[in-house]
Amino acid sequence: MRHFCKLAGNVDVMPSLRELAVNSHLWNQNSLRTTHPNSPHTQVDDIWLWFNKLQQDVAATIDDIQTYPYPAWQSLLGLRGIVLDLIRRVDGVQLGRCMVTRMRPGATITPHKDEGTPATFYTRYQIVLQSLPGALFTIGDETVNFQSGDIWWINNRETHSVINNSGEDRLVCIVDIKSA
Repeated sequence: MRHFCKLAGNVDVMPSLRELAVNSHLWNQNSLRTTHPNSPHTQVDDIWLWFNKLQQDVAATIDDIQTYPYPAWQSLLGLRGIVLDLIRRVDGVQLGRCMVTRMRPGATITPHKDEGTPATFYTRYQIVLQSLPGALFTIGDETVNFQSGDIWWINNRETHSVINNSGEDRLVCIVDIKSA
């Protein structure tokens, strides 16, 4: 596979799922990704753990590589541990955007390429918290149905899309990391 690489499997994500369940107030506190004009993520809910500071100039926010912790970083301690383990695994030196995304059954992320400075500076990973058969991630001519507890490198610089044809929410933690 050229656009996907599985880095780990069977990671215990149950504590993170419990944390998400008791912190439902964290969903959609920040909606830049989901409401920005022409966003491919309009059918997704987000929780930001690390993200850029919001600036008056939205383009400056979107193209900024400097990120900061948001309140969810302090609330989702189990997930924070998995993220920190991933940073160590890939010899990371800088954490970029880190967010949990939720796709309801039937939701889609339309085909797009991630562009701009963050996409070229960072490498993109996904920690799969919940994904059932039918939740399909496509990059180019490759399609993968992630399994809960997997961690994947993905090539977000190529055209990609996601459709959740399963009967449950698809939950992943997107993690951007700059490695040494």
